[in-house]
Amino acid sequence: MSPRPRESAEANTRNATATAMRAAARARPVNLKARLSTVLMLLTLAGTGLVVRAVDLQVVRKDFYQEQGDARHLREVPIAVSRGAVLDRNGEPLAVSTPVESIWVNPQELLQHTGRIPELASALAIDEAVLRQKLDQRADKEFLYLKRHLNPDDAKLILDRKIPGVSAQREFRRYYPSGEVMAHVLGFTNIDDRGQEGLELAFDEWLAGKPGAKRVIRDRLGHVVEDVELLREPQPGRDLTLSIDRRIQYLAYRQLKRTLLEHGASSGSIVVLDARNGEILATVNQPSYNPNAVNNGDTASRRNRALTDVVEPGSTVKAFTIAAALEAGKWKPNTPIDTSPGTMPLAGHIIRDTSNKGLLDVTGVLTRSSNIGAAKIALTLSNEHLYDVFKRFGFGESTGSGFPGEAPGVLPIARSWGVVEKATISYGYGLSVTPMQLAQAYAVLADGGRLRAPTFVKGAQNPDTAVLDPNIVRTIVGMLETVITPAGTGLRAAVRNYRVAGKTGTSRRAVAGGYESRYISTFAGLAPASNPRLVTVVVIHDPQGAYTGGMVAAPAFSRVMDGALRLLDVPPDNVEKWYADGTGNWAPIEAGDAAPEYAPGATSFEEGVPE
Repeated sequence: MSPRPRESAEANTRNATATAMRAAARARPVNLKARLSTVLMLLTLAGTGLVVRAVDLQVVRKDFYQEQGDARHLREVPIAVSRGAVLDRNGEPLAVSTPVESIWVNPQELLQHTGRIPELASALAIDEAVLRQKLDQRADKEFLYLKRHLNPDDAKLILDRKIPGVSAQREFRRYYPSGEVMAHVLGFTNIDDRGQEGLELAFDEWLAGKPGAKRVIRDRLGHVVEDVELLREPQPGRDLTLSIDRRIQYLAYRQLKRTLLEHGASSGSIVVLDARNGEILATVNQPSYNPNAVNNGDTASRRNRALTDVVEPGSTVKAFTIAAALEAGKWKPNTPIDTSPGTMPLAGHIIRDTSNKGLLDVTGVLTRSSNIGAAKIALTLSNEHLYDVFKRFGFGESTGSGFPGEAPGVLPIARSWGVVEKATISYGYGLSVTPMQLAQAYAVLADGGRLRAPTFVKGAQNPDTAVLDPNIVRTIVGMLETVITPAGTGLRAAVRNYRVAGKTGTSRRAVAGGYESRYISTFAGLAPASNPRLVTVVVIHDPQGAYTGGMVAAPAFSRVMDGALRLLDVPPDNVEKWYADGTGNWAPIEAGDAAPEYAPGATSFEEGVPE
């Protein structure tokens, strides 16, 4: 029997049922209110979510998102300031800052345009491989200096190429018009314009100023779109006026270089002080360096030897030994002292003069520079008194000039002196001083017994301390004038038309275990002796041939002092006579042609060295 009629009936039944249900559904009314409520509820929930999100963004976490936005578009940019100028006492510029541009790049941005790297390397005149290596090493950074301190015109040529990520920043570069002449006084700055040596370091805070800062908006290319606000007002560096006289500095430098060439010396220093106030008018050294190209120089040549290197001053300290003797009241300028036969045994050592100077007086000990005379005088004084006088003149401690790295010298304490040590200290062995210390000590004699700290700043308050009776000082100065005579060791230090007082000094260079046959020639003096204005110290290392202070250092002293006195318009000592005779010809006080007494050197410090 076939199942088809039955299956057909069941299908018809199902179709009829479905049709009936659809008809019933169409007949049921639509609930629009419920639908509207549902839609409104959904919209309300969505709106509430948006409001909550807006409150979260604008109120709750505003600072966070503001910081995130600022981090992408706002930048704090430094405002470079010019370093203060350094001027000499007459307002001449010694150090100035000039504006330059430094090229930098955002490595992240440039590495997205690697095809421009060869062009940038060519523009910067650097190797492409080196540039790529730098960029790869800083690939996660946003700042990398490419070239510092470019001429603004050269920097503009690079920026005009529009290389992605490349920008420029304004900076300042230090320039020293006087070059190596002022190098040891001024020192130099580093690439960030901060003082590294010399007065640039000592007065860095004064000169540097304080950079400003501003907040700007930058676009995605790093270009400044808008200045938002000034965060910190820039404070330019302040100018510094030094006591240095550029003219005298050049004069001293030229004469120092001449002296080294004439005598084949290895190095030297000259210091010129104003005796009235302690102001330093010149400080020069050889060898020197160019502070405008400091990376090319020998580091040893950067030392300001006049303040950092110590020497045994030789016979220049005899003036202070005599000062102690006069102050003690045991000796007078005309007290006789026998130096025969030119040698003196002392505790197993022999102290020698260069010749038998015979019977001298105390003044003659200075005039003829007798080691035996100085030693005999010192041995009559107590250790404590001689030490105290030397200490009062500034030996054994820094001068207080404020120069970085200044050496204090060495003055052994009195209780460590034996008779030999006391004797040798009396004529300049066994203690060490810097040329600046020696100049400070002679400035005490030039200023009536008052000690002042040497200063590099014009017009600085510089109080003095009385260290010696003015009457004794005048006596010492008069005795030192006899050194600059045909009978003395310092004839070549004479200055035409001016009275000069000073002392020669010659010492052997100390080495481990003793002294070597290399010499230090020294002259320290003041002028005019009638009313001292200038003090000058000359120290020459390793002169060849003639090596005594009277032969090597004294002529340099004469030439420097002659020029400096005239530059400062200091009246000659014989100016009244010049006006009185009406001839217009000064009666010159000048060095003669005869050389001072000269003898071969000794072989140990006890024997001394000829002046």
